Amino acid sequence: MKKQYIIPIFVPHLGCPNDCVFCNQKSISGQKKNMTKEEAKKIIDEHLNSIKDEDAQVEIAFFGGSFTAIEPERQEELLQVAYEYIKNGDVESIRVSTRPDCIDKTILKRLKKYKVKTIELGVQSANNYILKNSNRGHTFEDVKKASKMIRWHGFKLGHQMMVGLPESTRIDEINTAKALIKLKPKMVRIYPVLVVKNTKLEEEYKNGNYEPLPLVQAVEICKDLVRMFADKNIDVIRIGLQNTDEITDPSDENSEVVAGPYHPAFRQLVESSMWYDAIVGKIKRLNVKVKEVKVTVNPIDGNNVIGHKKENVLKLKDTYDVDLILNQDKNIKQGKSKIEITKTYNDFLEEEKNN
Repeated sequence: MKKQYIIPIFVPHLGCPNDCVFCNQKSISGQKKNMTKEEAKKIIDEHLNSIKDEDAQVEIAFFGGSFTAIEPERQEELLQVAYEYIKNGDVESIRVSTRPDCIDKTILKRLKKYKVKTIELGVQSANNYILKNSNRGHTFEDVKKASKMIRWHGFKLGHQMMVGLPESTRIDEINTAKALIKLKPKMVRIYPVLVVKNTKLEEEYKNGNYEPLPLVQAVEICKDLVRMFADKNIDVIRIGLQNTDEITDPSDENSEVVAGPYHPAFRQLVESSMWYDAIVGKIKRLNVKVKEVKVTVNPIDGNNVIGHKKENVLKLKDTYDVDLILNQDKNIKQGKSKIEITKTYNDFLEEEKNN
């Protein structure tokens, strides 16, 4: 399987008609200046020169959340830069992220002209009250309409949703996932809300009108969402904002994050917790006292089974007095496992007696 490589080009805020309460794209992306075609070409060349795998599938991604809202001339200018790399065979495809209310037939025709393959929509919530309260400037009807048009025109559809928006509950987020599943995206991104500097949400937080999710609660909700999407074979391609010089722990004086469920390995926390649940579920189904459990997985999943800083190993020992043994096997499909009880407590006592 060829390795996929994404070249990110951030086009923050350009064209965006709204100031969402949570958003400061220049802080989130680290892109402080407006993107030009010269800068875009420089970024692409630098990334291509760093790729060692000649067989890698390379994609150029225009992030920023409002690409199709910028002036058509600017869109074409940036798309033309990317398209040249497709024509010469250095890049396989292009993706863009944009708003649901900035999609129509003319826009899709333009994107198709430049060989864009994937369009991601910033949905955030399926609840219109929450969307309005977050100053999104669109409704979920816009999401449904845009999603159907994108799929009908032959693009891959992606959705982005947020967890912990003002007045949003776990039920709202579960319902959002259910609504997105009905629209049949190929992929989703899940972002727990962080309070970022110079946003309306920072004001609300400091005034005591908004309380971000605790880290543990954010992990639990995201875990449920990942399971829902996985059950429908929808890829969750990101969980949590990417760690950058600006997006770091709120305790860092240079961080743009004021508060919220930030963690540099947020996805690992979610996936490790899912593995922990699977192991504990196996233990609880047995009518014996378990002393040792062996989990065989693909090497890619090994760290998640062990847990961040061996959290799963330690928690199993502290909570159930169970030793976790990791076995890695390349023949097992990623995400699958074989969980075996290799020693019961009676076995352990017998060994102690014989020794």
